[in-house]
Amino acid sequence: MSQRLTQQELLGLAVVTAHPVRTRVDRGFGLPTGLYVATVALYLAFIGVMATVFMNPELAIPVVIFVGFVLMAFGLAGLWTKMKPHNDTVPPSWSEFAARGIDTLSGRLTANGAAVQVLMLPVLILGWGLAVAVIVAFT
Repeated sequence: MSQRLTQQELLGLAVVTAHPVRTRVDRGFGLPTGLYVATVALYLAFIGVMATVFMNPELAIPVVIFVGFVLMAFGLAGLWTKMKPHNDTVPPSWSEFAARGIDTLSGRLTANGAAVQVLMLPVLILGWGLAVAVIVAFT
């Protein structure tokens, strides 16, 4: 249950430190920026394929909304990785990523394995969109 504390009771319970402790926050995902750009490009390519195959004037607004959602979702994640305070992490370069790989919950991955894991879903979605485009073209 909650109870109301007076200012005197609160000061008696609180521990006040003169110097705040700085904690280091890692908001990076440990992947180079190029993988995020490739992911966004693949999702936008899928939207482009669907817009090209099924475009009519009634679908213009939904297509713009889908593009906006993709850009906002990845843009927000990009802004979150740069958020201050106490965030000193920078994304690794391709050479650092190739040399170190990345630690995941299922174990250590090489750079190639991590890139395949990150890009697998967007590539499959784009492939599905291209398959739909081929089916539509032949019907």
